[in-house]
Amino acid sequence: MGKLELVQPLIGFDWTFVMVLVTFAVLLFIVRKFFWEKLRAFMLAREQKIVDGFDNAAEANRVANARLDEYNAKIADIGSERRDMLTEAKSKADENAKEIMQIAEQKAQRMLREASERIEAEKERALSDMREQIGMLAVYAAEKIIEKQLDVAGQQAIVDSVLREAENREWKI
Repeated sequence: MGKLELVQPLIGFDWTFVMVLVTFAVLLFIVRKFFWEKLRAFMLAREQKIVDGFDNAAEANRVANARLDEYNAKIADIGSERRDMLTEAKSKADENAKEIMQIAEQKAQRMLREASERIEAEKERALSDMREQIGMLAVYAAEKIIEKQLDVAGQQAIVDSVLREAENREWKI
């Protein structure tokens, strides 16, 4: 038993094929006559929109890059301004520190001068008090000498006694 093989060609040339070709030609003619220009205009318009979109995108990129460069320049200027402001603030702080140091030095000099004047005044007062006490001591010694009316050796003994007494006494300075 053999198999019956049926082989059909891929494209058959019969009346159906001719009718399909005629129908296709008529449709092509109708499309070309009534719709081709509209379709072509639509395709050209679409192509132009795409080209315009690319052009607009390129222009937007150019503008964005220009703005980016502008912003970068502004940022650099801001950095420069910041450095200038910091330098200015540092110099002002240094000036203020110098002024404060000068004022403190002047104040210290004034305080030293006043302290020196007070010490000098205290020294003068102490000397004055000491002179007064020495004078009183001299008067006391003279009273003792006059009371006793002694000879030179006796006077020397009284002076030595007064000096010892004065040494034991508490001095006010």
